[in-house]
Amino acid sequence: MELENRIKAFARLGELLRETFGAGRKPVATERLRKAASEAFRYNGWFVKDFVYNALNALGESLYEEKLYRWTAAYDKASLSNEKPKTVGVVMAGNVPAVGFHDFLTVLMSGHRMLARLSSDDNKLLPAMADVLMAIEPDFKKYIRFTEGQLKGFDAIIATGSNNTSRYFEYYFGKYPHIIRKNRNGVAVLAGNEPEESLKALAADVFLYYGLGCRNVAKLFVPQDYDFQPMLKSFEAWKQVNENHKYFNNYEYNKAIFLVNGRPHFDTGNLLVVEDERFASAVSVLHYEHYSDSGTLRNLLMVNNDRIQCVVSEADFLKNVVPVGKSQSPELWDYADGVDTMAFLLEL
Repeated sequence: MELENRIKAFARLGELLRETFGAGRKPVATERLRKAASEAFRYNGWFVKDFVYNALNALGESLYEEKLYRWTAAYDKASLSNEKPKTVGVVMAGNVPAVGFHDFLTVLMSGHRMLARLSSDDNKLLPAMADVLMAIEPDFKKYIRFTEGQLKGFDAIIATGSNNTSRYFEYYFGKYPHIIRKNRNGVAVLAGNEPEESLKALAADVFLYYGLGCRNVAKLFVPQDYDFQPMLKSFEAWKQVNENHKYFNNYEYNKAIFLVNGRPHFDTGNLLVVEDERFASAVSVLHYEHYSDSGTLRNLLMVNNDRIQCVVSEADFLKNVVPVGKSQSPELWDYADGVDTMAFLLEL
């Protein structure tokens, strides 16, 4: 397939995603997508309608034709033509809706064939998008395959899981060219002078998908003597998360543990904010840590880079950060774990 055909097909898919799940929804012929979205939030209690729609619209926003051209322009055009495609096995996670889409996109845009094993927690959305993509560009039918069983007959592997499953991935897939991803979390750095609008945006980085995504903010770094009250007020506005019994059960459980242990914390009624050096936090819990100076904090972030998926901040002493409110809307060139998946694929 010509690169231009691949780009135009994904751009059209993006248009349909925006029209179907975006704010200005239109009556477009995408019943396959709507049905898959309904199935997703019926079969997975974490995939509520608003979050599924948000995730699919965010994917649509990333698939504008000019963005696809900008992304692929960074790589050798001859390599992207790929006259000798290989089969790339992809083991996908299921923590947030359609979380494996970027790997799906990158494998196909690199000209390779994709053999994907979906998580049982998220096995409705990507096949639906693949069906729509193949209807737009039938040549993709030769490049896309899903399996529920053991992956066989692949030349390289991309696998995403927890720190525990990554050890199994290393054992089973280590002899193949591979990218194996482990647990990472988003962190936010506050300077202490953020306006109300920024704190409201930060709440989305914390609460979207109930904090289950690797790009969700699970840890805050705040200055000494930081006034938490304005931020806590913005968190209280997300009271709708308590309507999900799975989330609310986690909140009540963790609250009980903190109270029994006498552990100091802030309680917004839907989130527990507690001082903790760990980067990963439990569902309904947000960790924070004070910092005394920007240089020490930059060093801390650098040393712990392998545990951080993204840094959300408006602080002027940090570079290469994600704007507040945008942690769940990565661009095509924002690769998971900072590993250039496209470069890996083009070297196969």
